[in-house]
Amino acid sequence: MGSYAQRGSLEIRMSDHWYALHVKARFEKYVTTQLESKGYETFLPTYVSKRKWSDRVKSLSFPLFPSYVFCRFDIHSRLPIVITPGVMAVLGAGKIPAPIDQSELSAIRHITEAQVRAEPCPYLAVGEMVRVESGPLEGLVGIVLRTKGSDRLVVSVSLLMRSVSVEIDRSWVKPVRERNVGRTVKISDQSLDDKFELVPAGQSRLP
Repeated sequence: MGSYAQRGSLEIRMSDHWYALHVKARFEKYVTTQLESKGYETFLPTYVSKRKWSDRVKSLSFPLFPSYVFCRFDIHSRLPIVITPGVMAVLGAGKIPAPIDQSELSAIRHITEAQVRAEPCPYLAVGEMVRVESGPLEGLVGIVLRTKGSDRLVVSVSLLMRSVSVEIDRSWVKPVRERNVGRTVKISDQSLDDKFELVPAGQSRLP
């Protein structure tokens, strides 16, 4: 059995949650570097976009959630976080910081680690919920959206009221029942080609 100090340290680590930090525009990478230099675990999901100049085409990396950085820390010891240059606030309900839903954050990690082409999209909270049964995103649950002749899986971070979409093959997914998802969604028994009502939801406000 470890010492009291060791147990206390373990309790602190176990009590740490992931939070979304609202940062200055275009300060995402700088804040991430600064926090990591202080020993904090961070997560800055990005996507690649091609930009065309007169003489060349260049691939550039951009944050999937502009002006936000995810960081894991003890909210009761957040002073080193909030005094970091570029950090404006810890996101939450009003002035009360709130941790990011772990399942939502895990879904975003799954997308970035699968190295599929993802991009920001308008926030979606209601639609046909599906589970990916095969392919690089196997196991992921999200809302299906048909746009520009293709099917896209939309995964959201409700506290940020931001979403990410990734193109999928319709053969990869199957509808899931509401009770398996753990939240209220509008389920449709029709095909993936149907249009779904897309209704923003949630009470959280951006700082």
